[in-house]
Amino acid sequence: MTATSPPTVQQTTDSTDIYPDGQVRLSGTMANDPDIPGSGGRIWGNVVLGSTMYGSNYYFLENGEVDRSRVFLTRVGSGWGDATFFDTTRYWNYPQPLQVTAQYSLRSNGTLTRWDDRSGSEWGNKQTATGFAAVKTMALISQTATYDTFLANTRGGALYTIRIPRTSPMKPIVKLVRSSTWQGFESMVIAKCGIYGTLLLGIDKDTDSGYLYAVGHANGTATVIKGLGKLPATFADAVYFRHTIRPGDNQMLFGE
Repeated sequence: MTATSPPTVQQTTDSTDIYPDGQVRLSGTMANDPDIPGSGGRIWGNVVLGSTMYGSNYYFLENGEVDRSRVFLTRVGSGWGDATFFDTTRYWNYPQPLQVTAQYSLRSNGTLTRWDDRSGSEWGNKQTATGFAAVKTMALISQTATYDTFLANTRGGALYTIRIPRTSPMKPIVKLVRSSTWQGFESMVIAKCGIYGTLLLGIDKDTDSGYLYAVGHANGTATVIKGLGKLPATFADAVYFRHTIRPGDNQMLFGE
């Protein structure tokens, strides 16, 4: 997508038959590492199939095709049947060592959960906060050394930022951004735009439509949001997610 007016889209290459058809229900951010010796790179992240979460890794051949001998799903755990949102966030001031990885989920009962993940496979220090049952979906908008922030819309149409300091116990800070008109999006995907800005893609699954917005640095109701228009593309897939170059390559979000 390009933030022209009206916005434009460019066709990209599809990688098919990575997962069983129709079984992926949620996906966190997928990271792309192009510099894997002896291959054309790999993509990795976490996905939920039914009620079970898996770590996903798949590699490419040097010609750009998926290496079918190196497609891996590693079981993380069960109990994800009532999860409505999931994402992974990493703060990595490259070339320094990875500082922190956090896993976030939202349950249908409105419970927001964070786990610290220092090793990439061992989740600990589970923290929860309740009161988010009205949230329809969320998208990561900031990753810093001291907090993460999500942009969330509600079924009633409001748009909020949810800042989550890395301190314990977890105490989210919720700020209203807009009070109405945002209820139509079942999925939101965010990309960095400049130093402080954000590109927001809102996906309406009822009409298979996507709308692009330029969002200034979040500051409550003073946040600048410019609608760029409907994208000339069809958004009919079941699951959408943020795709990023490998963590640490200046791709960290700083939208709030």
